Amino acid sequence: MAVVVQKYGGSSVADVRKLKQVAERVMRTRQAGHDVVVVVSAMGDTTDDLLATAKQVSPNPSRRELDMLLSAGERISMALLSMAIRELGGDAISFTGSQSGIITNDRHVDARIIEVRPFRVQDELARGKIVVIAGFQGVSYRKEVTTLGRGGSDTTAVAMAAALDAEYCEICSDVDGVYSADPRVVPAAKRIGVLSYEETQEMAEAGAKVLNAQAVEFAKDKGIAIYARATAGPLPGPDPSSDGTVVRKSAPRMPGAVVGVASEKDVIVLESEAPAADTLALLDERSVAGKQLHVFGDRLTVVISRENLHDEASVREAMQRRLGGRARLVDGLAAVSVVGAGINASYANVRAGAETLAAAGITPAGTATSSFRITWMIPRDRTNEAVQALHRRFIEAVQPLLP
Repeated sequence: MAVVVQKYGGSSVADVRKLKQVAERVMRTRQAGHDVVVVVSAMGDTTDDLLATAKQVSPNPSRRELDMLLSAGERISMALLSMAIRELGGDAISFTGSQSGIITNDRHVDARIIEVRPFRVQDELARGKIVVIAGFQGVSYRKEVTTLGRGGSDTTAVAMAAALDAEYCEICSDVDGVYSADPRVVPAAKRIGVLSYEETQEMAEAGAKVLNAQAVEFAKDKGIAIYARATAGPLPGPDPSSDGTVVRKSAPRMPGAVVGVASEKDVIVLESEAPAADTLALLDERSVAGKQLHVFGDRLTVVISRENLHDEASVREAMQRRLGGRARLVDGLAAVSVVGAGINASYANVRAGAETLAAAGITPAGTATSSFRITWMIPRDRTNEAVQALHRRFIEAVQPLLP
């Protein structure tokens, strides 16, 4: 039988009722003739609650101890889901990240998967069992428990799908796919039937919450199709893009079209006139990951997600001690981006976006581009307005072009 990997997010297993519904969906998949591997996130807001509790105990908790704490959430979910599947007559077994063979590098809180050794998973599938795996976690080559950062359960699922040569990897949440913007901000947002790996990765990097960027990177490298779907929806049919989003090698769109607008509200910009090597060494020592890096002459800027600053106070103190007045952190900003293949072949989209923001009375603090993305740094309190304006300009006002 073909292997199918399914991942269920925290909202899908938020309580016992929802967890039982997931168990029923897993059983339907099994009864359809598939070997099933299920990856689960922590229930509801468990991870946030554990992190908040840690901050009450220690303002700057050890990253290693955070991993030991936060990885407990997924272990609870995997055991409960396995029990629920058994109550429905399924033969299920649960594994932690380390038991399922997820090997990572030696970073805590934001580790990366370097290898998957799914021997125990394969053995249990061969015995006819449904395997339930704790997402978001693994074990380093030094035998330390590690976690994969926000959205890391997606990465667990895609990496496992690649290792098992799965037919596809299904990412299930309370949203029926990837939308052109957050529907809570833009009521006119449209579900996108098909996305390329690159577009999806850029959307994730820009702040879209449906899929994790590292997971998409894994899928692209291994050629794994990702189906982003609603947990409450049906199982994938002959055309999975009809009621979900399919992420694959290429999407049927004309180059240059904007496919989505995404935003990240809580970012900080580091500006430094100290030697770039000194500034970057400090960030590496403090395990602060940057999203965008620019060095021009004696000036360095790095865009940082605040969620990557688990010890912000000590980073600020170290920066002042070692770099003095040559470096500062600029707060109060958000990043808003438009994404699409080939959108920077000319400057037309950059100009159109800048004009749209100006018409809304929004003055960007900076602009950055990549092959698939244009990002404007704007005042945080204008984020939703910017997303709505850009969506009207690039998506609502544009008729789709057929290739």
